[in-house]
Amino acid sequence: MTRTTLPLPLLVLSLLLSLYPSQGSTLTCGSSNHGSSSTLEVMHVYSPCSPFRPKQALSWEQSILDLAAKDEARLLYLSNLVARKSVVPVASGRQIIQSPTYIVRARFGTPAQPMFVAMDTSSDVAWIPCTGCVGCSSTVFNTARSTTYKPTGCSAPQCSQVPNPTCGGAACFFNLTYGSSTIAATVSQDRLVLATDPIPNYSFGCIKAATGNSIPPQGLLGLGRGPMSLLSQTKSLYQSTFSYCLPDFRSANFSGQLRLGPVAQPIRIKFTPLLTNPRRSSLYYVNMIGISVGRRLVNIPPSALAFNPTTGAGTIFDSGTVFTRLVQPAYIAVRDEFRRRIKAGPVSSLGGFDTCYMQPVVSPTITLHFTGMNVTLPQNNFLIHSTAGSITCLAMAATPDNVNSVLNVIANMQQQNHRVLYDVPNSRLGVARELCTH
Repeated sequence: MTRTTLPLPLLVLSLLLSLYPSQGSTLTCGSSNHGSSSTLEVMHVYSPCSPFRPKQALSWEQSILDLAAKDEARLLYLSNLVARKSVVPVASGRQIIQSPTYIVRARFGTPAQPMFVAMDTSSDVAWIPCTGCVGCSSTVFNTARSTTYKPTGCSAPQCSQVPNPTCGGAACFFNLTYGSSTIAATVSQDRLVLATDPIPNYSFGCIKAATGNSIPPQGLLGLGRGPMSLLSQTKSLYQSTFSYCLPDFRSANFSGQLRLGPVAQPIRIKFTPLLTNPRRSSLYYVNMIGISVGRRLVNIPPSALAFNPTTGAGTIFDSGTVFTRLVQPAYIAVRDEFRRRIKAGPVSSLGGFDTCYMQPVVSPTITLHFTGMNVTLPQNNFLIHSTAGSITCLAMAATPDNVNSVLNVIANMQQQNHRVLYDVPNSRLGVARELCTH
């Protein structure tokens, strides 16, 4: 009996269509909160309610290699954050916009101007494109129309808290590399409204020039732990606490929530301690101590999971990476045990995924073990199923060979339909199962 397979482009298209909903779904867009003044709607960047969704079905004909390239660029960015390098190499291969995957609606200025900003747990300073920006998208924040906008002077403490600050005249400027892009921005202050919470004199970067295609089109909201992050600037309002629930890619209306502050956070939730890397204090490091496939604890060398502030090694939770990446020894051990448990014929590869089957499979669960907390992932969090091609892939991968391959990244596909709680004052991170999709 001969096995028939789809040509790769059709196979890829069917895989992508299985990941994302139809543009024709009946949706209600525009709700800014979910019964709380401090809860924002979180949308996938390709959500039918997102302004960045593909305009027509043909846009989905990007290959799985694009997704792999996107994550590879993200890994380069994170790895070079750890290594404290100011220049990030560009990942090879065709690339789509490498912005973080999830966006929220924020309003800047007086009167308020809405911007759909990327939610990034591995960045601190917020930045948005402003009037006159060279290389930015068509949607910009008009500073002249805001009565509360003001640039920040060189003597202000914020000027020393942004990356690579410089002074020109009375204003403070900074530049940074993000993915394969660079931005130059003015340190600024203005009113920010999140859900219904007004935040006066919020410090952010007003982008004046941008290069490359990696920056989120309408800017970024930094949820890291550094001095310019949302957490640091709103300590009195939100007590450096937030959680999010990321919706499943496959749902028809994939909107989740970003919940700011300690109020209404889940009570029944397990925690693991947050670890601090003084070299990169913004990143949310945790201590992952093992991974199980089914009931079997995989034999991973302890050095592959060990936290090392000097080298940047260890494990982080990140909202911008799509598929979990493990350092080579850890991934190979997990992959080989997964393959051993799946008895479904030969293994094939597709793009960045090296463990695919040309038929439906019965899969064991995968459990991530952390100090004080176990997270058992259902199949939707680690398997991608195509429709027409009947292909199933393990949606994890090894860190790319061409990066500082010491960082394990728990990515957003593995976080979907979980409430992830960042409790910085108590230095802990919690995870609980929750259906995020509405």
